[in-house]
Amino acid sequence: MSQMARRIVRELHDEPHLEGRRITVQFIKEQVEGRGLEPRTVADRHDIDVADVYRALTYYYDNPEEMRAVEQDREAAIEEHAHLTTDPEDVRN
Repeated sequence: MSQMARRIVRELHDEPHLEGRRITVQFIKEQVEGRGLEPRTVADRHDIDVADVYRALTYYYDNPEEMRAVEQDREAAIEEHAHLTTDPEDVRN
């Protein structure tokens, strides 16, 4: 695991993420709070320091307006592309 603490940046996908990685603040928050995983488990699964997990969670709660905008952008993208998905009940053998 990396011993270097990562900063939270917005270089990729216009969403806050760990510097040098594609792991977003939103993803880490969802893993810990949405899926109920321990921060150490998230860190181990993604080869990051547990401090990076806490850093991402801190960023999430320190920037509620920004994170709300990120969530709204994700929801809008899902809705915009919903027509591209197939409902399993519509698939015929």
